[in-house]
Amino acid sequence: MVINYTSLEKKLKIAFKNKNLLIKSLTHKSFDKDNNNEKIEFLGDRVLGLIIAKRLLEIYPNEKEGILDKKFASLVNKKTCLNIAKKLQLEKYILTFDFKKKNFQIEDKVLADCCEALIGSIYLDKGFQIVEKKILDLWDDHIKKSVITQIDAKTKLQEFSLKKFKKLPTYNLISNTGPRHKPVFKVGVKLINTKLFISKGKSKKEAEQNAAILCLNQMKIK
Repeated sequence: MVINYTSLEKKLKIAFKNKNLLIKSLTHKSFDKDNNNEKIEFLGDRVLGLIIAKRLLEIYPNEKEGILDKKFASLVNKKTCLNIAKKLQLEKYILTFDFKKKNFQIEDKVLADCCEALIGSIYLDKGFQIVEKKILDLWDDHIKKSVITQIDAKTKLQEFSLKKFKKLPTYNLISNTGPRHKPVFKVGVKLINTKLFISKGKSKKEAEQNAAILCLNQMKIK
């Protein structure tokens, strides 16, 4: 199986001077434990955060810090990075230990991480102005949607509980099962005088959000 990195460059409308940077950004540690994308991902995450924070301040100069923080979190999280990765069809270009197998499926986390690593490689190869333009192009739809700020379920449940009971909801980690690379967290949330609302997630944070959503829905809290 030969990977055509030129087709990805055409999608990005970027010609890398150092092709090895592009390849490294799409190389998972399972393929090469010494020469992989972990450090470039670390850089890309910071570059993405800086550019999105800068753009939000430009768009919303009078917005409160708390609202900006929620908008920022929704734009740089793994879910949004995964969306961008799928938009670019990064799964076609990633090197993993089983990339030669037909119809193998790359995990969402690996795709999202490669998106951040790709950003890091563009920054290293092309500099700040080019990577800024590319991020703003790729994230354009998501940035436009940030006009609508939705309060997440945990925050909504917390506000309800404080108002009604003068106490915070109680979250309990019930179990953490599954393989290390694909864990399943089970979390329960309880308010004063309520049952335990239990839900699952790929992370503890996601499981808490899902438990909060379940609680809000079953108690018909709006």
